[in-house]
Amino acid sequence: MLRFGRQFGIAASLLLLAGCVRLVPESKQPPVAPPAGSVESALFAGVELGPTVASLRMDADDAGAGLASFLESCPVLLKRTDASGLTTPEQWRPACNAALGWPYGRAREFFETHFETARVGDGSAFATGYFEPEIGGVRTRQPGFDVPVYAMPPELVRAWPDDVPASERTGRAPLGRYDASGKFVPYYTRAEIEDGALANRGLEIGWAADPVEFFFLQIQGSGRLVAPDGTVTRIGYAGQNGRAYTGIGGVMRQRGLLGDGPGQYPGSMQGIMAYLRENPEAGDALMRMNESWVFFRVLEGDGPLGALGVPVRRESSVATDPKFVPLGAPVWLDLDRDVANGLWIAQDTGGAIKGANRFDTFWGAGADAREIAGGMSGRGQALILLPKGVVEQLAQK
Repeated sequence: MLRFGRQFGIAASLLLLAGCVRLVPESKQPPVAPPAGSVESALFAGVELGPTVASLRMDADDAGAGLASFLESCPVLLKRTDASGLTTPEQWRPACNAALGWPYGRAREFFETHFETARVGDGSAFATGYFEPEIGGVRTRQPGFDVPVYAMPPELVRAWPDDVPASERTGRAPLGRYDASGKFVPYYTRAEIEDGALANRGLEIGWAADPVEFFFLQIQGSGRLVAPDGTVTRIGYAGQNGRAYTGIGGVMRQRGLLGDGPGQYPGSMQGIMAYLRENPEAGDALMRMNESWVFFRVLEGDGPLGALGVPVRRESSVATDPKFVPLGAPVWLDLDRDVANGLWIAQDTGGAIKGANRFDTFWGAGADAREIAGGMSGRGQALILLPKGVVEQLAQK
């Protein structure tokens, strides 16, 4: 999660329609997602050699930006275990070493020299978009800024409830808190937090002006608070309350509130926000249906950070499912949305970005980023760029 986290984590528009979240956290689902199948990783989905990198329509700017992001990923790429099972850290070392001194003006040659393309499954891709929202916000509370932005509460921990048998305690323990009696219970819901469960404890790292804007910033998993004097504070995902995410767009669609008919609102982030503002009481109830709450931390320096732990870059970084794409690997997209076509680097993940060839493209901050990400819904083909020789080695396993 910026997504991001995420976890980051959106293109909050079409993605919200399917009921997901980005917590780089988590991210969005397509309105009708391509079936991911029952496979658990790229190896089970099947991997075959694709066309040569030289045959891709990679322009100089695209390649240069990709090289810069790839180089930023290398320190992590050379250490972490590849959850997809496709590569080992050592297989990336030649490309990472070469990238250190490679001139950006010859970046296309870099990718042609060190990489081959691979198609996972049938390569049929679906891509959405996310961005770093900018909303009105301040560090110290003042009139007009009354929505608290909370840091992680220290009592939010992972543990097993007493009523869960030891034989069933597999995977990660759930998030929750210990109550006054010492019993482990689920953490506060969104409604409870909004009603003051965390108030007056010194957990506020900022105050937002608009609860609707902040709601969507939580979905993205990171963003910027912009004060009236122009001061900007970047905040990033610190954690989540452990409650399930409910996509209000999906609920609105079920209720007939979204669509093209009379009295309906457009099925986009802008349409959802318009409904929430024009129907404040019903809108507040809708937002509270999403019990998930995201906690933040103030980010210093470059950012926002993706799941790989490096800054995500506009039009270069993409969120993927790490079981199908090695984090740090270049990805080539050829979609019916031309703006998203080209080279991306897998540097982020999302709770709803699951399965082979599911992608979430990052568009930075600002009004245009919001517009592009909010309407991003592209289908087409995807290729992963792997170090040369990897596909043949996989075939021999």
